[in-house]
Amino acid sequence: MKTDHKPFWKSLRNGLLTVVVIVVFAYGFQITRVNLTELRSEQRQESLARVLRTLARPDLFAYEKEEVVATAPVFVTCPGESALEALPPPDTSGPYMVITPPCAEPDESVQVEGFGFFRNGEGPLRFVPGSDPANPVTLGNAVAAADAQGHFQATLVLPDRPSEEVQYIRATIRRNVGTLPKLTETAYSTWDKIIETVFLALLATVMGTLLAIPLGFLAARNLMVSVRSPLASIALSLLGWPLGMALGFVAARWISGLGEPLTANLPANLAAVVIAPLGAWQAMRWALPQEELNPPPLGIRLARVLAILLAALAVLFALFQLAALAMNLGARLEEILYALGFLGSFLFQLGEILRLATPVLAALAAGGALSSQLSRVGQRISEQASAGWVKMFNVIVAAAAGASTMGLIGLGIDLLYEIGQPSFTLWIPMAVGAIAGLVLALLVAPKDTLPSGMAIYSITRTILNLTRSVEALVMAIVFVIAVGIGPFAGVLALGLHTIVSLGKLYSEQVESIMPGPLEAVEATGANRLQTIIYAVVPQIVPPFISYTMYRWDINVRMSTIIGFVGGGGIGFLLQQNINLLNYRAAAAQMLAIAVVVAAMDYISSYMRQKVV
Repeated sequence: MKTDHKPFWKSLRNGLLTVVVIVVFAYGFQITRVNLTELRSEQRQESLARVLRTLARPDLFAYEKEEVVATAPVFVTCPGESALEALPPPDTSGPYMVITPPCAEPDESVQVEGFGFFRNGEGPLRFVPGSDPANPVTLGNAVAAADAQGHFQATLVLPDRPSEEVQYIRATIRRNVGTLPKLTETAYSTWDKIIETVFLALLATVMGTLLAIPLGFLAARNLMVSVRSPLASIALSLLGWPLGMALGFVAARWISGLGEPLTANLPANLAAVVIAPLGAWQAMRWALPQEELNPPPLGIRLARVLAILLAALAVLFALFQLAALAMNLGARLEEILYALGFLGSFLFQLGEILRLATPVLAALAAGGALSSQLSRVGQRISEQASAGWVKMFNVIVAAAAGASTMGLIGLGIDLLYEIGQPSFTLWIPMAVGAIAGLVLALLVAPKDTLPSGMAIYSITRTILNLTRSVEALVMAIVFVIAVGIGPFAGVLALGLHTIVSLGKLYSEQVESIMPGPLEAVEATGANRLQTIIYAVVPQIVPPFISYTMYRWDINVRMSTIIGFVGGGGIGFLLQQNINLLNYRAAAAQMLAIAVVVAAMDYISSYMRQKVV
């Protein structure tokens, strides 16, 4: 009879697995120093109870108070009888105190009795040194609580402040004024900071969403896996990007200097903003006709290219003038709108952003345009030229593309690490890149295509993963150094973190779409842009909206933390109060955070239900 040993080995495996789990958790307890002995400490329990009671009373409302102050003399170390007899009697015409005995040694107790104070009033008892009356000493939790007749009794332990001079015990008794409490200064400052937090998160979410959408498509594998290009097209595209960006940036700077004399003239600004786009529109209409039966002569084609370039320069000129117009109008509106001056400031900042962003946009547009045109040239050469010519052309442009790419990477490394040796940061990387491009051109068949889409996908994914691994708190520290302490640094930090986080979520949603509509649209001969618009976008709009709303919720919560490093928002105020042990004020900020987060959750849930 055959014996089945499987139950035995299964039981042994389960037992060993249980032992391993126990050992792992036991080691985890040791590493994290789990120890409840401190929790049972009376001192810690007392401190915890005191803090929890304070947190349960947030500093939001308070009565206006009036107070009365009375002092009584006391000696720490008893002097001679003559000194005690020289003490003046208490003034009984107002609130007064009697200390029994009138002298004692340090750390000994005395009885303090007060008369004529506010009925049911309360306040602290403090020791006032005779040599330094401006700095009274708090005596632990010593409190004077008057009864209905304005009388109180308290036992005090004198501090270790011996002196031959007379010293004092001071009682400050307060009572509420009015029938209803009022908002405290803490409440007003909390309100200001929580509003700042909400708008900080809003701006970061909007900015991050706009930039995350294109990254989401580039990081979607199902859209990029089918993108293939010949080596000549890829190499010329790589050469076109830096060259085009440099030309675009130089052209933008030249146009900016050309229009500088008009920036201080409001009518000239307005005229330039109107006339330049109209001229660019007319030039583009002539340069890009809708239909032609026969190809135009070479001269006409060159003239059209020149018209397109002039139209692009006119658009740049209009953008710079529009930025100057917004800044001029904003500065004037800020002066005349008084309470609504923030609208003028907003317009001014928009103009400043446009002025700074226009050279960057020009560089990107020129780089993309030149790269696209050179890529088409490479595609046409690979399709129409003979295999031998294509092979030779691939060797030249691949070596040039590899050299330029590695040279730019080397320059970036030199900029970061300040190596200062061009042979290591420029010439050697260019030589390595040229050799790599040459080897690739020799190994690839002349007419073969390479997975350029997957290369873009891998680079985009790598950038998203590396950037997302850096916490927004660290990003906030960097931006605080760049733009200073305040909410703007928080907007930039949360915006960058939103870009990489939403980029990953968007790309995964694009990857999970149904392939049927995609294949159906591609079967009609649609290009890639048309395929995305008609097959991809209708499937991703609802989840994109849901992700964006959820990200706003996350940014509200994260903005309360980045304030700890100077990123603005209510976190900055919360950190200050915690460091000052002002737990009642901190409780007010924590309550505001909880209310806003809960409200954001309900609002986003409602909007998702209605929109999605």
